[in-house]
Amino acid sequence: MWTSDVPSHRTIHEVLEAALKAGITLFQFREKGKSALKGNDKLVLAKELQHLCHQYDVPFIVNDDVSLAKEINADGIHVGQDDAKVKEIAQYFTDKIIGLSISDLGEYAKSDLTHVDYIGVGPIYPTPSKHDAHTPVGPEMIATFKEMNPQLPIVAIGGINTNNVAPIVEAGANGISVISAISKSEILKRLLIDSKIFLIIS
Repeated sequence: MWTSDVPSHRTIHEVLEAALKAGITLFQFREKGKSALKGNDKLVLAKELQHLCHQYDVPFIVNDDVSLAKEINADGIHVGQDDAKVKEIAQYFTDKIIGLSISDLGEYAKSDLTHVDYIGVGPIYPTPSKHDAHTPVGPEMIATFKEMNPQLPIVAIGGINTNNVAPIVEAGANGISVISAISKSEILKRLLIDSKIFLIIS
């Protein structure tokens, strides 16, 4: 989640707390893009949201920004294929959560999963939240990865809502990640009930 996801009539703190009360099980701080906060402003916000998450015993992980994750002692970090190499960052995040984005079989084949706690697979469906997203892979990709590595937790990413979450669960996903639903606590509650798997806000 980044600040541009927040409706103009609410603060990011209000939106996150509503999501925490709705039952999310992990929060990923993703402050990227042209309008993203930088420097000390980003650091201060990260600390505030981390504190809020910890009040609800929910892990706070940082997307991509290794330096920030280290500075605030985040609960983990999530990186993409073009971000820092997992092997390189693992030395800084002992006993922390490490997630890796994987979009297709090609990326899976070249990924070192030795230190990875979960993979984020997607986009499952078309999504307006990420302009640089790959072509949607569908729930079938989750089933494929599960067959290849049954023990590796998979978090489904991209275009997920209450109308299309069922096939994702049936495919074997361990969790779902949502962005656009962040401001709608009733949708988050419905997703938790329908999916019966852990829910990440990213």
